[in-house]
Amino acid sequence: MDLSNLKPAEGATKAEKRIGRGQGSGRGGTSTRGHKGAKSRSGYKHKRGFEGGQMPLFRRVPKGGFRNINRVEYTGLNIDVLQKLAESSNITVITPDILRENGLLGKNDLLKVLGRGELKAKLNVSANAFSEKAIAAIESVGGTVIKL
Repeated sequence: MDLSNLKPAEGATKAEKRIGRGQGSGRGGTSTRGHKGAKSRSGYKHKRGFEGGQMPLFRRVPKGGFRNINRVEYTGLNIDVLQKLAESSNITVITPDILRENGLLGKNDLLKVLGRGELKAKLNVSANAFSEKAIAAIESVGGTVIKL
C-alpha cells in the first residue's frame, strides 16, 4: 500500500448531479428548476426579507423610538464608592485616571459623581459632572470639586 493507490472508503463519496446535459440524463429540459418564474431564470436573487410578495415583517411592524445623537452618557459613581477607595488605597486626590486604574471606570467613559452614601475623608475630586448632593457632601467635609 502506498499513496498512489489510496482511495476513499466504499460509499463515502457520491457523484455530483450533472444538470442540463440533455434529456437522456434525466435532468435536461428545465434542469430541476421547474417551469417558468423568476427562480427558474439565471441570475435570480431575492431581496433580503422578501416573503414571496406578502408584506414583509420589517414593513408590517411599526417604526418606534428615537435616539438622540447628541446625548452625553455618563458613568455614575456614588460617594460611598469613593469613600471605600480612599480608605483602602489612602488616596486624597480622585481623578478619572485613578478610577480607571482601579477598574471603576471604562477607558472612554465620562464620570459623574452622585450623592448616595456618606463621605468622611477630605477628598479633592475631579470629574466631568457632579450632582448637587455630591457637591454639598464633598464640600461639607472640606474637600474640593473640580469639573473637567
